[in-house]
Amino acid sequence: MLKIIAIVVVVAVAGVLLYAATRPDTFRVQRSASIKAPPEKIYPLISDLRRFNTWNPYEKKDPNLKGSYGGAASGKGAVYAFHGNQNVGKGSIEITDTAPPHKVSMRLTMVEPMEARNNIEFTLEPNGEGTKVTWAMHGHSSYFAKIIHLVFNMDRMVGGDFEDGLASLKAVAEK
Repeated sequence: MLKIIAIVVVVAVAGVLLYAATRPDTFRVQRSASIKAPPEKIYPLISDLRRFNTWNPYEKKDPNLKGSYGGAASGKGAVYAFHGNQNVGKGSIEITDTAPPHKVSMRLTMVEPMEARNNIEFTLEPNGEGTKVTWAMHGHSSYFAKIIHLVFNMDRMVGGDFEDGLASLKAVAEK
């Protein structure tokens, strides 16, 4: 009986590992919101990391978060390094490119809880009397990440944070 249980467990684990291997090598999480403000008003709230962190949902996840700014004051070359609790982790974000007032590209480098290098893009599209703001993150999915993503839905977890952040950005921009 124990032998049968062991075989079933081994086959089940092998099946999960094989299934994980078939998952995509990249991921993308994206959310959008309509904000009643022009791109010119919203853009500085993203391209200046100090202003970005006034509405960034990850800043709110750890009241004891330690962060430091470096590089340019805003725009390309601006850097923010952070070290927080298990909800935030440790890493840095750097603005890698801008196209005022329509796009800000960033690189997120995570050191903890697990290493990752992902690209972040904010696009601002005029939309009637306001702006459609899209927050997207994409990157490589390692084999280990593919296994984790079988249990934890990254789109739902990170997407919820993006939705919260866009709601905060909307509140700040529409004042």
